[in-house]
Amino acid sequence: MSKGKSKTLAAFLALVLGTMGLHRFYLKGWGDWVGWLFPIPTALGWWGVERVRALGQDDQLAWVLVPMLGVALAASCLTAVVYAVTPQDKWNAAHNPHLPADAPAGAGHALTIAVLVIAMLTGTTAFMASLAFSFQRYFEYQIEEAKKISQPGG
Repeated sequence: MSKGKSKTLAAFLALVLGTMGLHRFYLKGWGDWVGWLFPIPTALGWWGVERVRALGQDDQLAWVLVPMLGVALAASCLTAVVYAVTPQDKWNAAHNPHLPADAPAGAGHALTIAVLVIAMLTGTTAFMASLAFSFQRYFEYQIEEAKKISQPGG
């Protein structure tokens, strides 16, 4: 009899490598097509970060791309939180149906709580930073455009 899919390990994978879909592959196998979609917004977000580094903060494409990385990070952290707070019986029913409802694979412990706390802090930070970057750049752009319109002869 197998040990089952660990709730703590799944939450940890979502926290650390969730933007690459590793937690989905752990739970559902390499054939999970949704897991293969995870790297796309992550890669686009990193491309946006590289555009900011190379072209500066005035690059409008980066305004769209950088938040993709933040949202991917925040979504992965949210997934880790959901995994960590899932009750043992529900976890085992969903991911370990061949095991009893009280199987240890679905139990949480101190490491699960640590992953939960780190995921909440990291996810909130990533999401808020993405929003701040996007809105700051958008409003600065609007101000620049308004200045162009309001200048005499321009």
